[in-house]
Amino acid sequence: MHVVIVGAGKLGYTVAELLSREQFDVVVVDHDEDQLVAIKENLDVLTICANGSSPVTMNDPDIYGADLLIAVTAIDEVNMVCCIMAKKHGISHTVARIRDMEFITEAGDYLKKHFDIDLMLNPEQITADEIHRILMTPAALNVEDFAHGKIRLFEARVNRKSKIANIPLKNLRLPPGVLAGMIFRDHQMIIPHGDDSFQTGDNAYFVGIPDAIEAFSEQNFAHHDSTKLERVMIIGAGRIGRTLAVNLSIEGVYVKIFDKDPERCNQVAEDLVGDSIAICGDGTNIDLLAEEGIAFADAVVCVTEDDRLNLMMAILSKHLGAKKTVVRVYRTEYVDMIEKVGVDIAVSARLLSASEVLAFARRGGVVSVSILEGAKAEAIEVIVQQGARVAGKKLMDAKLPKECLVCAYVRDDVAMIPIGATILRPGDRTILIVLKNHVADVMEYFR
Repeated sequence: MHVVIVGAGKLGYTVAELLSREQFDVVVVDHDEDQLVAIKENLDVLTICANGSSPVTMNDPDIYGADLLIAVTAIDEVNMVCCIMAKKHGISHTVARIRDMEFITEAGDYLKKHFDIDLMLNPEQITADEIHRILMTPAALNVEDFAHGKIRLFEARVNRKSKIANIPLKNLRLPPGVLAGMIFRDHQMIIPHGDDSFQTGDNAYFVGIPDAIEAFSEQNFAHHDSTKLERVMIIGAGRIGRTLAVNLSIEGVYVKIFDKDPERCNQVAEDLVGDSIAICGDGTNIDLLAEEGIAFADAVVCVTEDDRLNLMMAILSKHLGAKKTVVRVYRTEYVDMIEKVGVDIAVSARLLSASEVLAFARRGGVVSVSILEGAKAEAIEVIVQQGARVAGKKLMDAKLPKECLVCAYVRDDVAMIPIGATILRPGDRTILIVLKNHVADVMEYFR
């Protein structure tokens, strides 16, 4: 597939990296030569220094007639124009980053219809939704839903008191509807087999029916800081902070959101529900945080635009008594480091947005993609296609790569956990966990 990416910023780089890894034919366009340097030096893609919204650029033979254009510049209007120009120059499908919430909420359908945009990306909305989902499942480090909510992926950390630690999986009696999906240990992703076991400090992934996953998580991972979410402090009232604060307040959570910008505080204050409040003040001020009760917060969420500040505030919040800390990061390489120094959850806005693009670019039955542990693995929802190599065979005989695990499937609106004798049929919604660098090979079995 021939893909053109307009915008060589952080998101453009991440998308180019992930697509080029799967042997997509990628061209990256940016008018700033300096932005293209890192891509030239590190990725196997073609770069063009030009104005991506210009008809002259669109006529370039390396761009004209491409299969997909992804416009991820910092300016919404430029991204819209790029999509319009792309369709007029033979490019089949378009994706645009749209950061203005009003465009998405009030004019989303209009933009898709009249601006020829097939997929609109709002990284801030995606990130706020992800943090919201994690916070509302207190024992989780990560939660992902698939197949319209019929299948759930749940990630939690194994501690010394865990009932599932040090037991070989072949001897571990998991409840019906729950499957051990993956182990993250020492920066390595492991697709578990019978002789493997969960060790203290592992991040354990489970996939299954949501009710069964919820009951299992409460029995095995609930601890003192995983009580019902009641009080949340948010540092940073940018787009992510405002969206998250409003959504939590609607669900009855008491929210205090801090920002030094009076205009931002006024914006979010108008939309908050119940007793939740916006405080115009320095969220890095220790005395202010202590005075406002950070020691009693169930969670502190740091979503300023500075990764290092978010990290510092999360560590400080833990020191002051906060039960759980969540940080938003732009630099994906910070994710491992942040969780090592005691921060509970790091959420990468770039990887979340890139996962949406990946699912769209792959198509061929791929419904959604969740990038796990800094792109070391993926959870993929794919619909088995007619004539696929995996269809009509027992999974034990399908010769799938060992770097892939079929975790669950939905047939006739019923979710099930597969066994070796399970036979997948065309139309089945199947949830896979696949280690990086093996996705392209695995997808060939389902097309």
